[in-house]
This record gives sequence, structure tokens and C-alpha cells, in this order.
Amino acid sequence: MEIQQKLQQIPIGYSEVHYEGKRYGLSRTDFNNGKSLKIYAKELGGNGFISFNYYMTTKKNLLKPCEMPIEKVIQFIHAFQFAKD
Repeated sequence: MEIQQKLQQIPIGYSEVHYEGKRYGLSRTDFNNGKSLKIYAKELGGNGFISFNYYMTTKKNLLKPCEMPIEKVIQFIHAFQFAKD
């Protein structure tokens, strides 16, 4: 699944997801009439986190991690699963 498609599945506001066997509280905030979004996911009961911005422009889409390698963010996007409970 493409990154933009996966991100669009995340509801605006707070959700809980699973990633690498751990539970994360994930927040999605949209800006610029939905053309950019911010994701912040914090490991519940731990120290892990994922933070990035995603911009959809007329020329291309830009993934901008916040103080972490882009590979870590891409892995999270492709691997997280929504919590079912």
C-alpha cells in the first residue's frame, strides 16, 4: 500500500495502533485544508515515539521526519496495525 493511502486511513484525532509488538497512542492533525498532516505516535508505557509531517503538493508528496531517520518512519507507516479493542 502506498504511503499516502495508508496515512489517509488514519482518523483525524487520537487512535491506538500496534507496532513491533507494542501499543502506541497515535495523533493525526491535518492542516492546509487536508494538504498536510502531522503524525505523532507515542509508545504507551514506554519511551518509543514516531513523529513526522506529510505534505501533498501539486508537484510531489513530501515525508519529513522529526528528528529521526526517514527509514524508521517509513517502516512504521507500512507496519503499524490499528488496535482492535
